[in-house]
Amino acid sequence: MNIGRAANRSFAVRVALFYGALFVFYGMHTPFLPVWLNWRGLSPEEMSAIVAAPLFLRVFVSPIVAMAADRSGAHRRYLVTLSWLSLAFVLALAPFNSFWPVLLFATALMLCNSTIMPLIETIAVAGVRHRGLDYGQMRLWGSLTFVVANFAGGLAIFAFGGGAGVWLIAFGCILTVAAAHVLPPDERFEDEIKPALPLWRSPALRDLLARKDFCIFLIAAGLVMSAHATFFTFGILIWEKQGLSAAWSGTLWAIGVCAEVMLFSASGKAVARIGAARLIALGAAASIVRWTVMAFDPPLAVLIPLQALHGATYGASHIGAIHFIHETVARDKQGTAQALYATIAAGIAMGCATLIAGWLYSSAGSFSYFAMVAISMISLAAAIWLVRRKSGAPVAAVGAV
Repeated sequence: MNIGRAANRSFAVRVALFYGALFVFYGMHTPFLPVWLNWRGLSPEEMSAIVAAPLFLRVFVSPIVAMAADRSGAHRRYLVTLSWLSLAFVLALAPFNSFWPVLLFATALMLCNSTIMPLIETIAVAGVRHRGLDYGQMRLWGSLTFVVANFAGGLAIFAFGGGAGVWLIAFGCILTVAAAHVLPPDERFEDEIKPALPLWRSPALRDLLARKDFCIFLIAAGLVMSAHATFFTFGILIWEKQGLSAAWSGTLWAIGVCAEVMLFSASGKAVARIGAARLIALGAAASIVRWTVMAFDPPLAVLIPLQALHGATYGASHIGAIHFIHETVARDKQGTAQALYATIAAGIAMGCATLIAGWLYSSAGSFSYFAMVAISMISLAAAIWLVRRKSGAPVAAVGAV
């Protein structure tokens, strides 16, 4: 009994350590890659293309690698390999300042790291299913290190300038490599041997896309998430033009993530009280407010509460989307629904919004946030339709549509 507890604790600690290391990378890459690209002298259009390219390509690359790992059962080996490749790509990226080589290596870097996430999620969920572990306690360390990375990265950029951005990302890659090597050995269970069909070959895909309510859900959830494109790509650069220090920029990012984590910690109560579709609508309404005010370069005293709205614009929207799928999609189709949501929200919609943000930012600066307002308005209209349709219907009834 004690040996079993010790083995389970070791498994949980190793997975939590990997989440922590991986999210140091994300906490450095997401806010500070654009800072480094700007320091390298790339144009806003080039920057948006570099950020958007992996968002489109991951739709094809990540599922293929994940399916290969599922078939072999060697998730740990794939994670070690992808972690080393990420480090190699960021070191290859560092000396370049022209568009095409930067596009090549930055895209390869992000494709590796975006593919790492579903693989570590598979290992973590196996620990939940077969060892009785708490997923939230393992995943929480990723959110915490993301916040720390925002703070520390902002201080480093303030001290050393935008050129430090790529080395901060490399530091995150080094930690990920080290954590990958201490992951628990792969375990193979009978109920996981048969890999799922690719998303594009799944009969569930046709069934879901034939449902009007699910398609409108994809519009509502995908657009509210993609409305963060200007902020994710140019937010810190806009703040720098306002005169905010890199340290304050990192702090503002951390405030947003803390608000998101706080909402996640109370997500069960939020869904029970508000409802899944209403949470998406809340996120879209908060997005309209947030991006409208951001377009006018508000002072720091206003930016702090605006960043706290990240808990609604990102956190509430994501929680609402996950629970909408849980409540309205039959169990045997929920994996396909989750993959489709991720493909739309984090891939196609975000990629298109990022390209729009780059095109507008070069001529309109912070006014490019108004494009995100327009996207949020479409999302809100779709979410209101879902609310009126009473999206919380029993699974059996809706899943059979």
